[in-house]
Amino acid sequence: MYQTTKFRSGIRVATASMPQMASVCVGLWVNVGGRHETAAQNGAAHFIEHMLFKGTRDRTARDISEEIEGLGGYLNAFTGEENTCYYAKASSKHLPTLLAVLFDMFLNSRFPPEEIEKEREVILEENAMYLDQPHQLVLEKLNEVLWPKHPLGRPITGTSQSLRRLDRQNLLRFHDQHYKSANILLVGAGHIEHADLIRQAKTFSKRIPTGMRSTFQQVGALADRLRCKMIERRVEQSQLAISFKTCSRHDPRRYALQVLNTILGENMSSRLFQILREERGLAYSVYSNISSFEDAGTLTITAGLDPEKLDIALQLIDRELRRLRDEPPSKDELQRATQYLVGQLDLHLESTENHMIWIGEQLLGFNHIKSVTSIKQKILKVTPAKVQAVANDFFQRNLARIALVGPRTQKAGARRRFLIWASAKIR
Repeated sequence: MYQTTKFRSGIRVATASMPQMASVCVGLWVNVGGRHETAAQNGAAHFIEHMLFKGTRDRTARDISEEIEGLGGYLNAFTGEENTCYYAKASSKHLPTLLAVLFDMFLNSRFPPEEIEKEREVILEENAMYLDQPHQLVLEKLNEVLWPKHPLGRPITGTSQSLRRLDRQNLLRFHDQHYKSANILLVGAGHIEHADLIRQAKTFSKRIPTGMRSTFQQVGALADRLRCKMIERRVEQSQLAISFKTCSRHDPRRYALQVLNTILGENMSSRLFQILREERGLAYSVYSNISSFEDAGTLTITAGLDPEKLDIALQLIDRELRRLRDEPPSKDELQRATQYLVGQLDLHLESTENHMIWIGEQLLGFNHIKSVTSIKQKILKVTPAKVQAVANDFFQRNLARIALVGPRTQKAGARRRFLIWASAKIR
C-alpha cells in the first residue's frame, strides 16, 4: 500500500494508494517546528506557515484559495513542535493543480512587508483567542512548568513580545535555514499512483535548495524548582491540568502507555470519566491524553471543575493513579481498551487526509512507515502486567507537574495543597 522514493537532493516522496477513493490529499512537510526556535525566534515557524498563504509572484492570496476551492477542494496547514505541513485535498483528477499551487506557495512566496504586518496582527488575535479560553490557557501554562527555559515550554504561536520582534529579515533567515531538501517530504494519499506523483513532483523539487536536516535542543531532566503554576481569571470554573513525564515515541513501553491512557481517561468508558462525571457529577469535561516527541513524552489529565470541588477531584484522581499502580486491569477492561485503540486506528485511516498525516508523521518521526497490522499486533500484545508496570514507571510525584486556571477564591489554599500533593509520594 505504501511506496517511498528519495531523490538525490534528499527530498522524499511517499504515497498511500487508496484506489477505492475519489479524492487525493497531498501534503508538503517540513521537518521544522516550534522546537527548532530560539527564544528570540519564538513563533517564527508558525508565522512562516501563515505567510506562505499570502501570495507569490504569480498568485495573490485570493488566487491561492480560489484556485483550490474553485475545484471543490480545500487547502490548509498546521505547525507542530517538530514539523510543519501544507496540504490540499480535492478530486484525484485535480492532482496537477494541487501540486502546482502547493509548490508555488512553497517556492515563490514573497513575504511582502505589508502582509507581514497584517498577519502579525492576525496571529496576535489568534493568541488572544487561546488566552481567553481557560482550557487552552491551562495547557500553555502546564508546558511552561514541564519544560522551563526550553522550546517545548514556549507557545508554538509565539508571544506578543516575540511576535513583535519578528520582522521580515528574521522570518526569511529562519525560512532559508530550514526549508532545505533534507527537511522536505511530499506525501500523497488516495486515488493516486506513486509513479505519477514522482513524475509530477520532479520538476518542482529541483528548485528546492539542498541542505542538511535540522536539529533541535534536547530535553533535559525535569526542574525541581517549579512544580505548580496558578493563573487567576474571572471565571466560574477552575481548569485543572496534571501532567506526568513519560517516554519518547521510540520507547517500546509506548504501546502499554497507550492502553493505560485509554483505561484512565481517553474516552467515555474510561475510569476518570465514569468516576468524576458519571458517578460524582464533578466535571463536564475530564480526559487524559498522550504527547510523544523524539526524546520525551507526557501523559496529561485535565478537568473543568467547580473551585469548591478541587480537593475531592484531586483525591479521586489520586485514587485511580494508585489503583493502576497497585492492581493490573482486568482482562475485560484491557480487551475493551485494546479493541478501542485498534478500531480507532481503522476509522482514522479511512480518510485520505488522515492517511496523508499518518504517513508524514511516520516518516519524519521514525524514518520509515510502520505497517498498520504491526502496530495493531503490538497493541493487542499488551498485557495487564505491562499496563501496571508503566503505571509504576510514570505515575510518580517527582514526574508530575500541575497547572490551574481559576477564580481568585481558589487561590489562597490551592497552591499550598498542590505543592504538598506534588511533593508527596503516590503511595
